[in-house]
Amino acid sequence: MKRNLLAIAIPALLVAGAANASIEIWNKDGNKLNVNGRVYALNYITSHENTTDVDGDHTTARLGFTGETQITDSLVGYGRAEWNTNVGKGASTETRYAFAGLKFGNLGSIDYGRNDGIVKGLTAYTDVLPEFGGDATAYNLGGRTSSVLTYRNADFFGLVDGLSFALQYADGDQYTDIDDTTTPVTKTTGFNHESYGISADYAILDSGFSVAGVYAETSKDNLKTWSLGAKYDANNLYVAGIFIQEKDDFQKVQGYEIVAQYGIDFEVGRLTPSVAYIQHKDKTADADLVKYVEVGATYDFNKNLSAIVDYKINLLDEDDGFAKGDTKDTVALGLIYQF
Repeated sequence: MKRNLLAIAIPALLVAGAANASIEIWNKDGNKLNVNGRVYALNYITSHENTTDVDGDHTTARLGFTGETQITDSLVGYGRAEWNTNVGKGASTETRYAFAGLKFGNLGSIDYGRNDGIVKGLTAYTDVLPEFGGDATAYNLGGRTSSVLTYRNADFFGLVDGLSFALQYADGDQYTDIDDTTTPVTKTTGFNHESYGISADYAILDSGFSVAGVYAETSKDNLKTWSLGAKYDANNLYVAGIFIQEKDDFQKVQGYEIVAQYGIDFEVGRLTPSVAYIQHKDKTADADLVKYVEVGATYDFNKNLSAIVDYKINLLDEDDGFAKGDTKDTVALGLIYQF
């Protein structure tokens, strides 16, 4: 696909994530229930030879709920479930989230079920693009994962504002999903083995700066994953970067992701242009797995309706050992209604 596709795509439509929204349908006697949903009308324009970003319809529909119950003044029970249906090419339905837990005030929360892997909490720093990105979900505990026990603590037991940490155990029966737009970059995608992880995140006072780190280890093949990240989110500007590495007895993979966005308010709505550089490389084979520049924009009409255009300028070439048919550029166009 030629680079000038962007000039065709931008006037056509600007789709992706408006601010999270939900509808409260019950709030009585300490019990709350919220319902959320999303319809994402999405189309990819790319070469028919592209095996990663498949050309055509990628429309999805999503429905979920969150609930909580006040047990005592300092004890709250909560749960979340969410399902996603692909109604475009390769139609299928998946359970995105299904977990329940208890929150013990400043002592933190603990839950079990299908939830985000602990590595995803950090790599989410750069997983903010209108459509593409999220490539680090292919690392161990980097995506939504089944059978995980997670402990989270915000503000370090109420003693240090902005300092949060988490611990996670995956019992070995988990299955990790990667994002639809992501190229698998490691061998851990799919069925995993028993894993442990720890993460920390510090929002530095009211500066807009945050830093984070995460480490995860898996019982098989001496597999270890770690990542560091930093972001600035203030004054309509968002800039973030991460480094991630995964290594076992057979393979070493490293990745870099850098993202910049700027929000521009209008009388009606908000425009957020974005630019990013993404690269993940198999250091053992000395071959790029993912390498591209992203240029895109999101227009939020309000908290419920958004439009996007996202252009992936693919920097892989056919000489890269893992590229095959994945060297083509892709434009994503879409419209989102969510509640």
